[in-house]
Amino acid sequence: MDTITFGRVRLTLPGLDEPGLYLSNVGTLDSPRGMVQDFAYSDADLRSLDITDTQLITGRISGVRSKRTQFEALNLHGVEITRSDLGTIGWSESKLTRVVLRDCKLMGATLDGLVLDDVLFEGCKLDFATFEKVRATGPVAFVNCVLSEATFTDCDLTDVVFSECTLRLTEFEAGRYRGTDLRGNDLATIRGLANLKKVRIDPGQEADLAQALVAELDITLGED
Repeated sequence: MDTITFGRVRLTLPGLDEPGLYLSNVGTLDSPRGMVQDFAYSDADLRSLDITDTQLITGRISGVRSKRTQFEALNLHGVEITRSDLGTIGWSESKLTRVVLRDCKLMGATLDGLVLDDVLFEGCKLDFATFEKVRATGPVAFVNCVLSEATFTDCDLTDVVFSECTLRLTEFEAGRYRGTDLRGNDLATIRGLANLKKVRIDPGQEADLAQALVAELDITLGED
């Protein structure tokens, strides 16, 4: 089974190229059985995409464009989502296991009550996204993602890795951040420094945090 390592975190990937695995093309992700398995869903241009109480197991979603997306109790296991623009998305009360989101747009997303285990966000645009009560119960990494003005509220990001991400005005509100790996990022404009106890940074990032603290406290520097 394929794995990939970022910092101290090793993620298990969906493994969709394993010998003997065949993915059937489907025209929809809805199912009266509440489950879609061994599937490939691609190149869809939608006004809206609403899915509730469904499990997506072992499959690929690629090239999907939706102006409005609403996922509720949509659980993913062994799924890869690539090159997709999910528009204004709300995603709540769901579990993602062995999931990769790569080169996707979730700008302004509201992610509420998600449980993440072996989840990789890579090259995704998550500007203005709101993460609320999102829990990492296993390895999670954000790699080369844009999280400008995103907000994390009451989240458990224990041991989560942020690598080479844009964290401009990203706010970390009260939550659990023990071991959160912020190495390799510009931290000069992040917010919520008082909440980031026990995080991991590089020796050279103290200056970034000092700059962020001066801005957050609205401190005026002067000689008079």
